[in-house]
Amino acid sequence: MDETLQDQNKLPELKLDSKQAQGFISFFKNLPKDPRAIRFFDRRDYYTAHGENATFIAKTYYYTTTALRQLGSGSDGISSVSVNRNMFETIVRDLLLERTDHTLELYEGSGSNWRLSKSGTPGNLGSFEDVLFANNEMQDSPAIVALYPNFRENECTIGLSYVDLSKRVLGLAEFVDDSQFTNVESALVALGCKECLFPLESGKSIEIKSLHDVLSRCGVLLSERKKTEFKSRDLAQDLSRLIKGSIEPVCDLLSGMDYASGSLGSLLSYAELLADESNYGNFTIQKYNLDSYMRLDSAAMRALNVLESKTDANKNFSLFGLMNRTCTAGMGKRLLNRWLKQPLLDVTEINSRLDLVQAFVEDTALRQDLRQHLRRISDVERLMHNLEKKRAGLQHIIKLYQSSIRLPYIKSALERYDGQFSPLIKEKYLDQLECYIDDNHLNKFVALVETAVDLEQLENGEYMISPGYDQKLCELKSERDAVEQKIHNLHKETSNDLDLPLDKALKLDKGTQFGHVFRITKKEEPKVRKKLATQFIILETRKDGVKFTNSKLKKLGDQYQKVLEEYTSCQKEIVARVVRTAATFSEVFDTLAGILSELDVLLSFADLATSCPTPYARPSITAADEGDIVLEGSRHPCVEAQDGVNFIPNDCNLIRGKSWFQIITGPNMGGKSTFIRQVGVNVLMAQVGCFVPCDKAHISVRDCIFARVGAGDCQLRGVSTFMQEMLETASILKGATDRSLIIIDELGRGTSTYDGFGLAWAICEHLVAVTKAPTLFATHFHELTALAHENAYSELSKKPNQGVANYHVSAHIDSESHKLTMLYKVEQGACDQSFGIHVAEFANFPESVVALAREKAAELEDFSPDLIISNHSKEEVEPKRKRECDSEDMSRGAARARRFLQEFTALPFEQMESKQAFQHISKLRSDLEKDACDSSWLQQFF
Repeated sequence: MDETLQDQNKLPELKLDSKQAQGFISFFKNLPKDPRAIRFFDRRDYYTAHGENATFIAKTYYYTTTALRQLGSGSDGISSVSVNRNMFETIVRDLLLERTDHTLELYEGSGSNWRLSKSGTPGNLGSFEDVLFANNEMQDSPAIVALYPNFRENECTIGLSYVDLSKRVLGLAEFVDDSQFTNVESALVALGCKECLFPLESGKSIEIKSLHDVLSRCGVLLSERKKTEFKSRDLAQDLSRLIKGSIEPVCDLLSGMDYASGSLGSLLSYAELLADESNYGNFTIQKYNLDSYMRLDSAAMRALNVLESKTDANKNFSLFGLMNRTCTAGMGKRLLNRWLKQPLLDVTEINSRLDLVQAFVEDTALRQDLRQHLRRISDVERLMHNLEKKRAGLQHIIKLYQSSIRLPYIKSALERYDGQFSPLIKEKYLDQLECYIDDNHLNKFVALVETAVDLEQLENGEYMISPGYDQKLCELKSERDAVEQKIHNLHKETSNDLDLPLDKALKLDKGTQFGHVFRITKKEEPKVRKKLATQFIILETRKDGVKFTNSKLKKLGDQYQKVLEEYTSCQKEIVARVVRTAATFSEVFDTLAGILSELDVLLSFADLATSCPTPYARPSITAADEGDIVLEGSRHPCVEAQDGVNFIPNDCNLIRGKSWFQIITGPNMGGKSTFIRQVGVNVLMAQVGCFVPCDKAHISVRDCIFARVGAGDCQLRGVSTFMQEMLETASILKGATDRSLIIIDELGRGTSTYDGFGLAWAICEHLVAVTKAPTLFATHFHELTALAHENAYSELSKKPNQGVANYHVSAHIDSESHKLTMLYKVEQGACDQSFGIHVAEFANFPESVVALAREKAAELEDFSPDLIISNHSKEEVEPKRKRECDSEDMSRGAARARRFLQEFTALPFEQMESKQAFQHISKLRSDLEKDACDSSWLQQFF
């Protein structure tokens, strides 16, 4: 509380007289309304925000409304909050890099005369880059996406385009999507989209709502634009000014993609690319192929903890945090971020990355040597971006130079490697380095800097042009040095005249508000008081001493200041010339940045693989239609990296036709969720090109990972836990193929036991018989284990269920004390109880409550009360029930249940109000209850 009060006391004071306040209020109230815009006003020493923005900032960043001040009086007054520079930078970073639900505007001016000087959005950081990345590395390249949907009957054609402003890349794609927009979602995730342009009134409201929900799930800012902006007229002409090279391939690319071309037209207009001449001839354009990378939706990214989250207790909570051991300033981080969102599908490409990682794993000296040099490499991509945008100065040139002179050392280190992968290293890195480190490319830049820049001054922290680089500059330096010498001589004369030791008692200060001045301490002042009064002009008396001057020093100081201004002006022109020349090396540095960042990430993979207590293994990769997924001694990389965790490894054998679909049962807290997630994480890591935390790994490439692990209420969007669960499962049923990997945890727990079980059974059957994808299905519905029995019959395929296997996480119960001990081992066979009551005992429930729970569980679940099952046997264990049903009755009942579930899943929930949905469900249930009169198997569910 004291700290909060202290912070409030530090708030800058808003000082405006009544006339200024009235003028500003008049201007502020005439600004166009935009609920997303946070508007700041630059008042030189501090910033202010007003109205609703002020309340938002006070509550969000100061955590109190007492930070608010009233500007003006009465009904004309507006709430205001003042923000110092440090807090302003914090707010800008949070709004544009973290929250992604607001835009930002900065105004400059005074009174009623203000103008918009800077604007930024999460997708277009634009003019705020100097604030965002002055002291922070840029970890991600935000992309702006434009979507143009065209709805026809039961399908939707999507025109998608995107722009990555930091890398100057344009892309476009056109594809058909389903009602869940699974293709759009995976594209948004893969591109790292932060903002999406969308046409106003672009179709039916229900479909549009579903598409908006996808954007919301992905944390994307929606920017609605007029439909007239989504046009492709004059697009080829506009692109001819932006794109490198010939326009003919671009025209071929645009042909046949009308909707994508329209969305690209809106992007060019929104990002104002043609308004900035530095963009001309610097962009590349490409077709984005949905099948280029493994598809990951937002649910899978969250379930597998791929990227960092604000709630992470430490960096090892996420895969990115764990794998990020990069050395370069930002470049490696951004590439790793992109690779994790875009795992590879091509077996050759994956093995090429794995070969390089293996080379670095096996050669410790090479790895350490390269990492040592990479630590001295600056963020070349960002430096070149600043050069091209004409926002660079001499310090940017110096950083590029210091990075450039490390490259020969990196090349030499790579040349010393003579292992089995030396041809690959030569092809990927050495040949390109050989090409670009020569007198026509990089050495030419190095020579330019060594000639133009005074490198000796770097030791003093000064960035200066070498005087010998320009004749006029040389003359001005000589003149400046001559005046400086005269001032130094005058300092000596004055020291002798006042009989004060030079520099110790009589000091010469320069760069003060008075220019060059003499200064003595207050202790020395009485000794020379008479002479000071008669021969000098006293300027200032303070605690640090007395400042004084005379006519000679003032004249020389003015002369020095005049020459210095001329020198600075001349140097500024030369710096601008050097920066322009350096910008012509953009192609060289773009290529070198790609090489360096790739090396950085692969070395990071090698460092991770070797530095863990249990080293990682290289996975064996096969095509999607070949091989199985076999992980021996697999571990979860993030869990085992936590302090105090002794991770127990487990095998996972997803074998086609045998255990391709695994039902995993076992107690709460027994490790089911960790096990199924670690399989997904291992597959993703392998397809990124990294070694995996296993003893051995054989992985059949997956085109997509679908994960439905846990669900939470999305009350702001009016989505309940169960509806969220159903929406995610619908995405799996519609989007998964036999080449996907499916991970499902506790499906159906958000509704009544029997409804949930029925849904789980039907979904399992569909995945086994229709989708045929490798699946890990963790559940507490132990009846589902019947799917794996030899006589289990699929109503969908009219054949026995093939490839279904039961596994359980083992636990031990003491026969006397009923105490439960988790063993965290995954073993073959089913488990027929959840041990929920035993877990309640772990939580120290009162004994009377536990006893009553056991009694009621025995009644409701109809288990024999004395039954205790051991989980150590690897044999299949049939659930022991008092009520038995014959197989024919079960088959008939399952067929009816299947029809019920088909009708249920066909309901268009996204188009219904909650009340309407529950009415439909009630009718379906009522019909099922009537038909259950003839089926004992069905009756047990009511």
